[in-house]
Amino acid sequence: MRVLFFAQLKDVAGCAEMELAPASPLNGEQLWKILTEKIPALADHKKNTRLACNWEYADEQTVFSGSDEVALIPPVSGG
Repeated sequence: MRVLFFAQLKDVAGCAEMELAPASPLNGEQLWKILTEKIPALADHKKNTRLACNWEYADEQTVFSGSDEVALIPPVSGG
């Protein structure tokens, strides 16, 4: 699983991307648990961060597998 970090989350994670190899498919809560165990500072951003799976926003029903590309997308502003 390729995990991508955008905007300020790149600074929080200390990288733009990381690889995870989950033993089985994960739901969003399980994915967050793994991510915050590896990068505890991400926990502060969970409430305002959207997950995307293979270029589509994830919802409660999304299952993440080892072959997916997952993005953590923080709130953005623009004009």
